[in-house]
Amino acid sequence: MKISRLPGMMGRFLTDPAMRFNYLAKLGFYKNMPDEAYLRRIFQSELGYPLNLEDPKTFNEKMQWLKLFGFEPIYTDYADKVKAKELVEGILGRDYIIPTYAVWEKAEDIDFSKLPEQFVMKCNHTSSTGIYICRDRAKLDENAVRRMMDKAMRSDYFHYRREMPYRDIERRILAEELLEGKDGGDPPDYKVYVMNGESRLIEMDIDRFTNHRRNFYDRDWKYVPFAQSSCYATDPEYQVPEEVVRYGDQLFELAEQTAAGIGTQPPFVRIDFYIARDRIWFGEVTFYDAAGLERFRPEEYDRILGDMICLEKGSWKGRA
Repeated sequence: MKISRLPGMMGRFLTDPAMRFNYLAKLGFYKNMPDEAYLRRIFQSELGYPLNLEDPKTFNEKMQWLKLFGFEPIYTDYADKVKAKELVEGILGRDYIIPTYAVWEKAEDIDFSKLPEQFVMKCNHTSSTGIYICRDRAKLDENAVRRMMDKAMRSDYFHYRREMPYRDIERRILAEELLEGKDGGDPPDYKVYVMNGESRLIEMDIDRFTNHRRNFYDRDWKYVPFAQSSCYATDPEYQVPEEVVRYGDQLFELAEQTAAGIGTQPPFVRIDFYIARDRIWFGEVTFYDAAGLERFRPEEYDRILGDMICLEKGSWKGRA
């Protein structure tokens, strides 16, 4: 940060309650605040309208409702990137699971000599934090990677957003096989939004580590014109690869199968996949997309997506 910006930042910190709350929340100042009170504060701060838990309508409101009233203990295992592989293998089969090379409890235990020339390393409880992609093991700085993993291991994914599945994960580090796209780069992510047992939308993350764009499509691969404000630009002109469309129905079916296999009839769950080497690979399971704290552009899509989720008991339309 440039020193010239510090006075302005300090002035805003002192006069802007939302900025002050968010900054202190990230530092853990509100860890002991009850979950509902905390979520009401951060929701208003992030989204600019009060959280309605009595009759939630928008997508973001329903994510907060599910945090408070829809949590099931098994969600902790599905949020754990090590255990999720075992669980989803039991649902979909081994062919969809990215091979794991090793798992460690501490960064200092990492043994790079047992890893191949290329691999991905990450923590089992984080998202974008602490991901290391190795394309040539001879060039990696082992101490730097250990420092990265140690820092990521200390990150807390529960207190800031109050996403219950992350609270009790036994934190570990895993190394797994590196998947590459056809151009040798990172394969796109395909994140399927399963609402009451049915795949309704798919989010595509394009060039994630270079020129990140994020597009949304319906089940017919028609572009859906909305974005989430603090994430990445959409790309309406992007041509969905033919192979992705070819795998489209299978992506949606596998997502529904995984959601059904969880066994708790979640009103919302996001199942992530990759396509590489002419195969579909399972990525991860997320129960609260973007923690339910992203502004939508245009704003009406917050309600449009919210209308796709029914929170009433017995509303789940899962398939046998």
